[in-house]
Amino acid sequence: MKHVIIGAGAAGISAAKTIRTFKPTDEIVIISTDDVVHSRCMLHHYISDERNEKTMSFIDDNFFQKNNIRWINGKTVTGVDTIKKLVVMDNTSESFDTLLIATGSDSISLPHIGVQNYKNMVALRSLSDAKMIREHAKAIENIIIVGAGLVGLDVAYALIDLGKKPTVVDMSDTILQLNLDTYASNVYRQKFEEAGCMFHLGKKVSTAEDNPSGNIVSLTLDSGEKLPCNLVIVAIGSRPGVQFLSGSGIVCENGLTVNAHLATNVEGIYGAGDVTGLSGLWPNAIKQGEVAAKNMVGISTVYEDVYAIKNTINYFGIPSLSIGRVESIDGDIVEIRESRNSYAKVILHDGLVNGVLLQGDISHSGFWQYLIKNNIDVSQINKSALDLSFADFYGMKVNGEYEWVV
Repeated sequence: MKHVIIGAGAAGISAAKTIRTFKPTDEIVIISTDDVVHSRCMLHHYISDERNEKTMSFIDDNFFQKNNIRWINGKTVTGVDTIKKLVVMDNTSESFDTLLIATGSDSISLPHIGVQNYKNMVALRSLSDAKMIREHAKAIENIIIVGAGLVGLDVAYALIDLGKKPTVVDMSDTILQLNLDTYASNVYRQKFEEAGCMFHLGKKVSTAEDNPSGNIVSLTLDSGEKLPCNLVIVAIGSRPGVQFLSGSGIVCENGLTVNAHLATNVEGIYGAGDVTGLSGLWPNAIKQGEVAAKNMVGISTVYEDVYAIKNTINYFGIPSLSIGRVESIDGDIVEIRESRNSYAKVILHDGLVNGVLLQGDISHSGFWQYLIKNNIDVSQINKSALDLSFADFYGMKVNGEYEWVV
């Protein structure tokens, strides 16, 4: 059997390891556009310190040789022929018996502007992007980051380490809107501003002015403000990288459409990681790669880890973690506890924990993940949700099926 994997990220590498574990003699081929295996979530570290390039790889130097895996790097997949069972690249193709699509996600360009139209506009999606940002940033001062989400703030933090004072623009009124509530995000905003970062929130980029060399020299916001710039970094979001599947017959809706076994509508073709639109965190991608690989080699396995952990964040020595919803809706019960060095928020709905946000002290986060993942009813315990611990569930019947004994 020949197994082909498109993508050398966390999901793809995890799948390759799993296939090799169960099928020591099967042929495995990994195809990737990048010529370096790296973690996207670590790219911003390279911006502040180029020595991090080697540490960003999450595999051993001899991984491919040791596992007898053929790696086709520096090649971009342009299509998949599901009839002939071919992965199509520029001027070549690769046959497969089973195929895993783990192509991750692509950056969203600024409306009406586009990343590709200017020499000094870039989105952080690859190591080459990080290198470009670092090299440009060395000799310039006016750096604008469009997007105040996790990627945008990671870049801003890295640039601050380089001694720069970036400007961040976002249409939201708060930073890190998807990860934190207003209180927690403002803690970080104050720290960024103290470090020299400037924010233009609740505003959009409307136009760009360039010079004859093809470089942007200023961005104009919908408020009318004109911001001079030498480098623009776009971090307004991403979408599953499925463009190359157009016309293949493989169904893509909100990303690559897969079932509980991570199989697509075409027999023998699977998906894992960001490309599926499922939770895109590192542990989830690794697990998806493992589950998809087991199904590829005939071991029927269901992917169940779909609970909504958002991310862990740490800027200026202040850690935060959010799971599930961070903002309340009608019918919620919200409990908040603040102290000088920590902030905790729990959102309850119909007796279930729907969301947890911890800042400063993020210990015992595994407990909250368990409650949310398993839909544990906490209303039967007569105490504040913020005071709950595993001990409160000792010997208690959970979901009427088993006793939670710790």
